[in-house]
Amino acid sequence: MTIELKVSLDDIEPEIWRRVAVPAAYTLTELHAVIQGAMGWQDSHLHMFEFGDQRYEIPEDDELGSEPGVLDERAYKLGKLVSKGDTFHYVYDFGDDWRHTVLVEDLRTGEGGPSAICLDGARACPPEDCGGPFGYPEFLNVLADPKHPDHDDTVEWARGFQPEAFSLSQANSLIAAVCAIYRERGLGFEGA
Repeated sequence: MTIELKVSLDDIEPEIWRRVAVPAAYTLTELHAVIQGAMGWQDSHLHMFEFGDQRYEIPEDDELGSEPGVLDERAYKLGKLVSKGDTFHYVYDFGDDWRHTVLVEDLRTGEGGPSAICLDGARACPPEDCGGPFGYPEFLNVLADPKHPDHDDTVEWARGFQPEAFSLSQANSLIAAVCAIYRERGLGFEGA
């Protein structure tokens, strides 16, 4: 079975989103890798999933296990947790607090292959460490205002960032790259 998801970055207007199709057999850790690639994040911060009141993440210490009330995301497959029309949340970078709403748009049997793919999307993912949804508008203002005292430094730091840009081929290349890194590290994708 293939699950079609719409991943939308919360608290940003106009909306930044990606539509991805993933195998139902993917664990939440594998889904994390797909979202990182599709959105264009760099996988350099902690993350978690929230399904209602239940939180899933990778424990900081495997010997100690998860915090009370938190489940180890590596042990849970997406297809066992969702139905068509469900929403859940993916949070990336607990400092910047990038919250994503994930909508389960469709469940399809007999379609798709063993790998994830980005189907569509809009707008560029914000750069890492730009201040989260509350700092991002100011970042964009500084970037667009050549008279702002921080403009030149921000342009240099942003390295050509274009907020309206989205490339489907780049999103799929990044998904493949992040998933390959996870496979090499033994973090999933054994059958992919």
